[in-house]
Amino acid sequence: MSKTMKAMTYYGANDIRFEDRPIPTILAPTDAIIRMTKTTICGTDLGIWKGKNPEIEATAREKTGEWTGRILGHEGIGIVEEVGSAVKNFKKGDKVIVSCVSRCGSCENCQKQLYAHCRQGGGWIMGYMIDGTQAEYVRTPFADNSLYLLPETLNTDTAVFLSDALPTGHEISVQYGNVKPGDDIAIVGAGPVGMGCLLTAQFYSPSTIIVVDMDDNRLEMAKEMGATHTVNPSKEDAVARILEITGGRGVDCAMEAVGVPATWDICQHSVKEGGHVANVGVHGQPVSFALEKLWIKNLTITTGLVNANTTGMLLKSCECSKLPMNKLATHHFKFSEIEQAYDVFKHASETKAMKVIIEY
Repeated sequence: MSKTMKAMTYYGANDIRFEDRPIPTILAPTDAIIRMTKTTICGTDLGIWKGKNPEIEATAREKTGEWTGRILGHEGIGIVEEVGSAVKNFKKGDKVIVSCVSRCGSCENCQKQLYAHCRQGGGWIMGYMIDGTQAEYVRTPFADNSLYLLPETLNTDTAVFLSDALPTGHEISVQYGNVKPGDDIAIVGAGPVGMGCLLTAQFYSPSTIIVVDMDDNRLEMAKEMGATHTVNPSKEDAVARILEITGGRGVDCAMEAVGVPATWDICQHSVKEGGHVANVGVHGQPVSFALEKLWIKNLTITTGLVNANTTGMLLKSCECSKLPMNKLATHHFKFSEIEQAYDVFKHASETKAMKVIIEY
């Protein structure tokens, strides 16, 4: 077998390269090596590309004294190529879903299901603190706890969403936002994670689901996926429209799924007394919190990084076709075309891209 593979590697702000890299090897007995068959590009990958996460390079230099780039990506499916001596649940040839979160399963935080904050070197590390899935092979730490067997009956495009977008929307927006039957909710941002919020919120039977985005194509898809109302802030005052829809009260839960000050402002000013603001967007700059107006409203503000503790349940829901996630896979590329895929996803409003799937 060749000792090198193709991979998409980040070297610094606005510097990513499709290049040859060494094939990963087992570093710990709990590792597995996966030969990727499908991956995708997350909005977080675009943020890294633009220099939003300089800590990637800083941490690497601190640990090793050098910087050799970071293979991007934290989503995908593949086939087990090799397992470490301590891996018991998987074997060579198994088809698997790679979770974006790696977890030891035994540390203090993992015992609380705070897998995103695993204290034994896990958490969201793939494509961030260790090399990721936008490569022909990937090393998965803590394989027994961080992989899921891929059912033969599950659509493989849908399976890719189970790595990150779907559990992120469900856990950090819907669950943390305490969505209940009859609630009015607003989802600000209709990207893949926002759509994950939209789909999984319907498990809990909210009465009103308002989706806010500046892309009419995405708003049209949101209506098809179950939104009762859509709002385009480039055409109308989003807060005023949300208040109008809710009879002047505001929503029980406002979900911020973008990560910029403007979308945060919509959320904080459109939630009713006693409501929730659930932030799932990755923010790269400070936002203003209008505490002088909101202190009196008995609000709950939550933030978080996906723990992937509901991935198994969501997998079963997708398997029995409760969630039409595959409709979000709007574009498909071969792995050799990944640079083109990045360009399409970067210009999603013009290309009408929701999620690009990269096939090997």
